[in-house]
Amino acid sequence: MEYLIGAIAGLIVGVIIAYMLMKRQGGAIVKEAEMKAEAIKKEKMLQAKEKFLQLKEKHDKSISEKNRKIQSTEDRIRNKEKSLTQKLEHANKKEKDLTRIKENLSRQLEIVEKKKEDLEKTQEKRVNELEKISGYPKEEAKAQLVEALKDEAKTNAMAYVKDIADEAKLTANKEAKKIVIQSIQRVATEEAIQNSVSIFNIPSDEVKGRIIGREGRNIRAIEGATGVEIIVDDTPEAIILSCFDPIRREIARLSLHQLVSDGRIHPARIEEVVAKTKKSLNEEIIETGKKTAIDLGIHGLHPELIKLVGRMKYRSSYGQNLLQHSREVANLCATMAAELGLNVKQAKRAGLLHDIGKVPEDEPELPHAILGMKWAEKYGEKPDVVNAIGAHHDEIEMTTLLSPIVQVCDAVSGARPGARREIVEAYIQRIKDLENIALDYDGVNKAYAIQAGRELRVMVESEKVSDKRADELAFEISQKIQTDMTYPGQVRVTVIREKRSVGIAK
Repeated sequence: MEYLIGAIAGLIVGVIIAYMLMKRQGGAIVKEAEMKAEAIKKEKMLQAKEKFLQLKEKHDKSISEKNRKIQSTEDRIRNKEKSLTQKLEHANKKEKDLTRIKENLSRQLEIVEKKKEDLEKTQEKRVNELEKISGYPKEEAKAQLVEALKDEAKTNAMAYVKDIADEAKLTANKEAKKIVIQSIQRVATEEAIQNSVSIFNIPSDEVKGRIIGREGRNIRAIEGATGVEIIVDDTPEAIILSCFDPIRREIARLSLHQLVSDGRIHPARIEEVVAKTKKSLNEEIIETGKKTAIDLGIHGLHPELIKLVGRMKYRSSYGQNLLQHSREVANLCATMAAELGLNVKQAKRAGLLHDIGKVPEDEPELPHAILGMKWAEKYGEKPDVVNAIGAHHDEIEMTTLLSPIVQVCDAVSGARPGARREIVEAYIQRIKDLENIALDYDGVNKAYAIQAGRELRVMVESEKVSDKRADELAFEISQKIQTDMTYPGQVRVTVIREKRSVGIAK
């Protein structure tokens, strides 16, 4: 029992001790837990405070940015408001100025209207007085005044033109030469008519078959050897030779003449005859060139230039033989150069050679004046002659007086009546047009175009046309012709006013 009590007592004591120990240990854990909780609490507080500060800083920045934008907007609004205020003030000022100007204009307009009314009344009063004095109505007096002013203006204009012409006649000799040369340069008008065919006459139509040959071999041989197209058609006793090169046509014509005369016509004979004809014609061309140079007194021409001069014999320009035209131009140039005190030999030389560019053996693309200039330069002609050849159609600049002289003489030779072909109908129509222009004027009785249309004689009625009006009429008709018509050279207008008084003695 004692042992049991002792054991129970020991157990109780042990429990109490164990409880005490456990209680002491739990307090330490709790205290440690509380310390950890406090530390965590402080840490969280710090984090929360830091987050708050960050959010506050961000918020402050946002607020500051918004305030800046608001301030900027307010500044712009204030500036615009200030600008609008200034514009409004300016507009108000302009409105006041316009109102003031409008008032001034209204007052001036009233004054003008009043003056206008006064002038109209005064004018009407004067017109009435003039009508009473003159005995003519207003419209009739106005018409007479207009006619009088027109006549006076025409008379003054004619007098002015006449004074200018008189002054031009008194100009110094040097200026007169220049004016004459510049005026004559524009007198020529060319019309294009090209010769491209020749007619070869044959004794009978039987010869046509021999020229054609078996299966056409003879005619093909002739065409191949000469470069000329031979047309055998129904034309009686004639064959047509067609080619743009007149020398080839001449070779073909002479060859055919020899073949037909000889009677032997076959390809071999054709080639032989054509070769001999070419050689003979070349010799004849050179002889023609030499003879022309000797006749004109021109020495020292290069052999190639002599050959080109000879070739001009077989070339026509608008129906005018080119060699004859060049000879005419050479003589005209010599005459004009002598009158102007220039080098006669160079002028004659340039006149003869001015159209050598029209006779090339090939087909160059250059204009004939430029081609002739290049040939003359190549074969040693002097610069004055070279420039005159190249400039006679204004394709290069003229550098000496020799150039316009060649141009003028070329135009004179081409414009000479009968020198070049002109269609008969066109010629007759031009004559009629000249006469009709004169007949359209009041007071003209008759008009006659004479000297191939180079002069127009105008007969006027002496009762209707005075001497002064005759001068005006000549000027007006010449200006009308110059404006409305195209013609070579110049047209002289002569107005004839004649009064005949007839008395009969019985």
